[in-house]
Amino acid sequence: MKSLLFSGVALVALTGGAFAGCTGITVADMGGVAAGKYPQQFELSTYEANAGCKMTFQGNPDAAALSARIRGNGAIGDVTDRLPSEPLVVVPYDAIGSYGGTMDVLSNATEAGTSDFLSVRHVNLVRMSDDLKTIVPNVAKDWAWNDDFTQLTFFLRKGHKWSDGTPFTSADVKYWYDNLALNSNVIEKPKDYVLVSGERMTVETPDAQTVVFKLPAPKPGLLAHFATSFAQGFQPMHFLSKWDPELSPTADADAQAAGFENGYAVLSAYFGNSDWTDTPSPLLNSPDKVASLPADVVPTLESHIYISDTTEGRHLVANPYFHQVDTAGNQLPYISEQDEIYVNENEVRILKLVNSEVDYKKQSLQLASAPLLLENQEKGGYTVDLRPEITMSTFAFNVTSEDLEKRKVFGDVRFRQAMSVALNRDEINEVGFFGLGEPKQYIGFSPAPAFIDPKWVTHFAQFDPALANSLLDEVGMADVDGDGFRELPNGEKIVLNLQFSTQGVAGQVVELVGQHWADVGVQTTVKEITPDEYRSAQSANKLDVMVWRKGQPLEIMLGNNELWVPPFNDYFNVRTGMLWAEWIDTNGASGVEPPQYVKDMIGDINVFQSALAGTPESDAAGQRLVENMVSNVLFIGTVQAPAPIYHSNALKNFTEFKTHSYEYYRTYPYRATQWFLDE
Repeated sequence: MKSLLFSGVALVALTGGAFAGCTGITVADMGGVAAGKYPQQFELSTYEANAGCKMTFQGNPDAAALSARIRGNGAIGDVTDRLPSEPLVVVPYDAIGSYGGTMDVLSNATEAGTSDFLSVRHVNLVRMSDDLKTIVPNVAKDWAWNDDFTQLTFFLRKGHKWSDGTPFTSADVKYWYDNLALNSNVIEKPKDYVLVSGERMTVETPDAQTVVFKLPAPKPGLLAHFATSFAQGFQPMHFLSKWDPELSPTADADAQAAGFENGYAVLSAYFGNSDWTDTPSPLLNSPDKVASLPADVVPTLESHIYISDTTEGRHLVANPYFHQVDTAGNQLPYISEQDEIYVNENEVRILKLVNSEVDYKKQSLQLASAPLLLENQEKGGYTVDLRPEITMSTFAFNVTSEDLEKRKVFGDVRFRQAMSVALNRDEINEVGFFGLGEPKQYIGFSPAPAFIDPKWVTHFAQFDPALANSLLDEVGMADVDGDGFRELPNGEKIVLNLQFSTQGVAGQVVELVGQHWADVGVQTTVKEITPDEYRSAQSANKLDVMVWRKGQPLEIMLGNNELWVPPFNDYFNVRTGMLWAEWIDTNGASGVEPPQYVKDMIGDINVFQSALAGTPESDAAGQRLVENMVSNVLFIGTVQAPAPIYHSNALKNFTEFKTHSYEYYRTYPYRATQWFLDE
């Protein structure tokens, strides 16, 4: 027997030419091992060939005890039985990790500020690599497009299992699409990303490991959707079909025996009638009935799974069947448990960070909190990184307000132009962002692609109170009663109530904007409310002004049209034109017909998504989108600035994020499954 060193990996030459187990490489020290097809990860056979080793597998020594805490799970077998036959080999950033520990995190409320934590355990068919450009496999082993981007085939991993040990197959992808994503009993209307130019796809499953999406028209960005979205392209058919009236003739009877109205009520209890994967589980939705269901939550493919869910927080344990291993053959995740608590008060959240009670936090952290966090990071044993935001604080007027006099004014582009040039963005930058930001107009794309004329970034973004006053005069808003504030053209008083949540925008920014508008005679009040209160009022069409961060990169636009179709974003973000959206959704049966430029944007985003990025057709459609959006000042941009990312120094294999963003799905590109705690 002779010891060798091959490509930096210690090997032992054995009789018959076999190699010993792989000792592991890292991104910091690849040991001469050639990269695989995709960065920072390998398929097993490729890794063994490139590293010249034969991998043996080890699991968390506490896996059985952790699994026993997952209601509905049976006894688990050896790690080799729990892994797919070809697991995904993840290259850790700095070190092969150690098992154990509880990761402590902080969210705002049950469905507020939770996406940051959700992204830590998240999986989808594919993901965006940490360069934020390259799409790489995850749940899927690989994929293939046909020549015209009308057929996308995913290849799954043989032997992959759900968290309860049941095989995961192509049927679970088809079930998600056919029975859930397009089912109005489960989700009120299909999301854009499950459609192509408004038409449904078909999903075929030629075998257990092959899924074929057939598209009615080209949509190259469909892959980018799966790489960045919280909405997963699969659900456990074995678990849900019992309650699905379309699949089980006894679904309603079984549901009623468990205390529910019908089968769809059970599905709703598990999903919250939404595709958002962090809705409260039956532990909160139906606490009096949960014991009659076979499990607390739906089986998952994620790295961790809920074992408790209350109004105070949630607790999770590692998924014993997770499909990833490190380069030494250790099943991931390293961290055994995760604990999430809810704190809706921003000041209390910051205090907990300063006191080192949290291991990781990004969502809801604003630049205004950075000085205090930075001042205490050395003694607190944590690190704060300031990273660029994709989005910026954006304001929108309710162009379909139920108050018809307000609707006339808010719908007048001169009013929106006036309110834009009334803003002193340089002051907002200095006071709200310590001069670290860039004043600019909202243009939809962030960062701006090369095909966009730079003029749109500054369109009506100059500080010009005289122009603002002149435009407001043209609109017919005069100070009728002499109190220093303008009235509506019909003489009625108007006070803009700027309601905001610190999850969406810093309070200082809103206060400055309110003052700037008051300076040109439009009276305002400022009030902080919770994210849920804000979102509910926005959805009910009750706000005069919508306030949140907004913007998306080109890569996301290729698969998601929401920024260009009324109401111009999803439930969680800034929207306007709610009655335009209703008109579109009902084919004109109700709501308010949108103007032609809005209809043009709907057509152009379909063209943009069907064309290959970078082609003349794609670029021309993108230019038209920006021109229609920005020339009509539908949304008013302010300042794009960095924001803090916080992590405990005990949290290892943590890399510097390229952005502070939701748009690439927060932590997902940075491979939190290989984080470990060194405490």
